[in-house]
Amino acid sequence: MPRVVFTSNLQRHVSCPACDATGETVSAVLEEVFEREPQIRGYVLDEQGELRKHVFVFVDGQRARLSHPVRDTSEIYVLQALTGG
Repeated sequence: MPRVVFTSNLQRHVSCPACDATGETVSAVLEEVFEREPQIRGYVLDEQGELRKHVFVFVDGQRARLSHPVRDTSEIYVLQALTGG
């Protein structure tokens, strides 16, 4: 089962512990996570259901889109890029 990990900067704003979820794509896996923890959705996806501008997803160390396929052994990292000066 794919493992989903949210970086600590997202965890400061909303409870999003690392978890396992099923699915064949990043989108499907995240949907299962959102069903369990609905407050995460707004931090990750915009109103059109796309990744927010400063949110990035990596699957097994490679940057991925929502349509990216995942394996049962995949590790999915969701992070929010930090900006500022």
